[in-house]
Amino acid sequence: MKTKFFFSFFLATLLFQTGDLLAQTASANQAFWVHEDNVRPSMVKEYEAVTKDFIDACKKHNIKGANFATATLDDGTFLSISPVTNMADLDKNPLAPLAEKMGEDNFRQLFARFNKTYDTHRDYMVHLLTDMSYMPNGLSTNTPGEDYRKWHFFHVTPENAPALRTKMMALRDLYEKKGSKQHFRVYRNGFGNSDYYLVVISAKDAQSYAQTSAENNTLLGPEGERMFDDILKSVEKYETRTGHMRPDLAYTSN
Repeated sequence: MKTKFFFSFFLATLLFQTGDLLAQTASANQAFWVHEDNVRPSMVKEYEAVTKDFIDACKKHNIKGANFATATLDDGTFLSISPVTNMADLDKNPLAPLAEKMGEDNFRQLFARFNKTYDTHRDYMVHLLTDMSYMPNGLSTNTPGEDYRKWHFFHVTPENAPALRTKMMALRDLYEKKGSKQHFRVYRNGFGNSDYYLVVISAKDAQSYAQTSAENNTLLGPEGERMFDDILKSVEKYETRTGHMRPDLAYTSN
């Protein structure tokens, strides 16, 4: 990624310090900062290699405050995701110790390798909505053995947002009433993005997701189908994206 923007992103990641990022249990309406890199197809392997070298450098020098999880989408988009906990630390640079410890030249050379891997990137916030999510065994962003992800985006106008929320809550209640085995987390957009609700479903792989979805459709029956059709009446645009969590590209300080 571009060096200047990389600095600004990791300046922001100081907000996301956590003792155990991947194992945390989400708190009420937890906010997350997402950094999105649109990596060129021919540069995916290089991007991954540079990211791993960066993580190795952070581990070697025990860098604090630059914790993040990583997801990859099937279209080559990479997402760095970190929980927001402290807005007061925004003006600090958690990478300054890394530059000092590994040397300014080596530090710049490392980040210069990101420059050729993609052309566009952006940052935005999302908020996990605990009351709209359905995880009967405990709401958590950690789903061991289920790194596959399906993202369902329900884009909505401000005018229709309250109605959409009410309808999604009703469908969530139906999942609970029927004891559905397909669990999900719901997010709402924050700054830096258009209005939407995002439903995230974890699974072992695409086949497991398809099987659970089919079983869920049968379980919810015509009532669930009617509810989903009604939800779409309040939606400006509906789209899905698929990908995986990448534990090998994540970093959590000790």
